[in-house]
Amino acid sequence: MISNTGIQVLTRGENTKQPTPVVAPEGVRQYAVAQEAEVLAVTEALKLQDALPEVAALSLAGILAKLEVIVGADRDIGDPTDFPWPHLASVLRDLKVIAGDLPPYESDRSTTRADVARHLKHATQLVEDVEMEEAAEDIRQTATSFAETSVFPKPAEKPAEFRELSRRRRSR
Repeated sequence: MISNTGIQVLTRGENTKQPTPVVAPEGVRQYAVAQEAEVLAVTEALKLQDALPEVAALSLAGILAKLEVIVGADRDIGDPTDFPWPHLASVLRDLKVIAGDLPPYESDRSTTRADVARHLKHATQLVEDVEMEEAAEDIRQTATSFAETSVFPKPAEKPAEFRELSRRRRSR
């Protein structure tokens, strides 16, 4: 027995359209803010990664830390067997054997929270600016379309008696 699943490929006979989920406008806005904040945070992380080659390690622990950042930077690349990842991972393992592992790091969450708040504020401002720009464009388009569709009457012509008076005055 085949039941109507609503999925066209799995259902014989009639097609059933699934209702489209409705997202509240505030939910869309919050998603846009979160997405923009994520982009800003990733940008900051990439800036730190780009600056890493310029930072000199002053100890074996510093070398280990730099290699940890390099190896962990692109774990989601398509083919992790590509150079230089296996080589760097090998060097990192060797260094850990010789120097020992890094001591556990306990981060200060207040710095992270401050960064998140800053990125969230920036993202909110960007989304608000885009919304204001879109609203202004809608107003401009509405005004333009109203002006194009509006028909203003031609000025009324002067009655004959006024034209006659005007001619007499000019001839004097």
